[in-house]
Amino acid sequence: MNQLLLSRRAFLIGCSAAASPLLTPVSFAQASGENRLVVILLRGAMDGLDVVRPVGDRAYEALRPRLLAESRGLPLDGFFELHPAAADLMPLWTAGQLGFVQAVATPYRAGRSHFVAQDALEAGSGGREGGMTPARDGWLNRAVGLIPGATPHTAVSIGRDPLMILDGDAPTAHWFPSEDTGLSAQGQALLTALHEADPLFAATFAQAQDLTRATASDRIPRHTKAMSQLGTYVADRLREDARIASFSLGGWDTHQAQARTMAEQMPMLASTLLAIQSGLGPVWGTTLVLAMTEFGRTARENGSAGTDHGTGGMMIAAGGALRGGRVYGIWPGLGEGQLLAERDLMPTADVRAYAGWALRSLFGIEAQALEQAVFPGLDLGTDPGILL
Repeated sequence: MNQLLLSRRAFLIGCSAAASPLLTPVSFAQASGENRLVVILLRGAMDGLDVVRPVGDRAYEALRPRLLAESRGLPLDGFFELHPAAADLMPLWTAGQLGFVQAVATPYRAGRSHFVAQDALEAGSGGREGGMTPARDGWLNRAVGLIPGATPHTAVSIGRDPLMILDGDAPTAHWFPSEDTGLSAQGQALLTALHEADPLFAATFAQAQDLTRATASDRIPRHTKAMSQLGTYVADRLREDARIASFSLGGWDTHQAQARTMAEQMPMLASTLLAIQSGLGPVWGTTLVLAMTEFGRTARENGSAGTDHGTGGMMIAAGGALRGGRVYGIWPGLGEGQLLAERDLMPTADVRAYAGWALRSLFGIEAQALEQAVFPGLDLGTDPGILL
């Protein structure tokens, strides 16, 4: 039986809602200590100017009259308002466990390509041309190798493809969830029996089946329920041996009908974050969640009631370890002469610096290692103080 189990582990196949295009891999890393970090990759270039609206900037309404007419935001601090579809997150904001960082970007500037920009974000590379590092590894993988107490074989990715952010020398396993495995009913039954026979995988496999069943209902309830179950699954792993989790959520490209897309996307993201909070319980107090996107979107809405690829964007932060209830970053303004190339929000900080300070504060990675190994060429600068 042991040989059979090893063979099954090498095969690494299962079922889950990651068959949904909204979900790509979930990855976990084990390390010593009680601090936790969750990195969510928001694929498609989330419009930070819509999620957290700078209504206090006089130029904003003139740039986005149609989008603003679609809905009014929820006041945050007198200058910024939160997208109304994210209303479920307001209790986190009030509790100081939700925050935002405006006007951040990777160093990538050439072409505004989703693919290149996502590679740059996951690689942590410092070049304006973007892309991967020469080693073609991810910054979170490099960080895992530097965390005191981290052990070999402590990361596992769950999804159709491994996460590039965790590719590298630090060993990782990949659990392939697919709703359509191509197996017969007998094969599916055997696969289920093999999972149930192994205590290490039994609970995980059962949760994956629940996620798959969650995709059988109507569109919006299906996705929000699946996101909630995903968040619960991540929390369960972090309550056990895992200390670092990373997964990605797609669907943030909003070239047209942006109001409709955001009305769907924001509740799903909120469901995920709230499920992580609920599932972690007291462990939430030592957890930081960073939700990052490849770039922002144009300051001005387009003729299709959407926005196009931009530069400066926004990072979402949450967790009991966060000094929240505020919008971080240096606001560059949206008026004449303040936009990058007269079209994009001007980046005023490197998003990698915020991730770097998180790694330093949570896991004790030295500043020099962060600047040279984890994020090559990064100047960490002054601690922005987002952690308690």
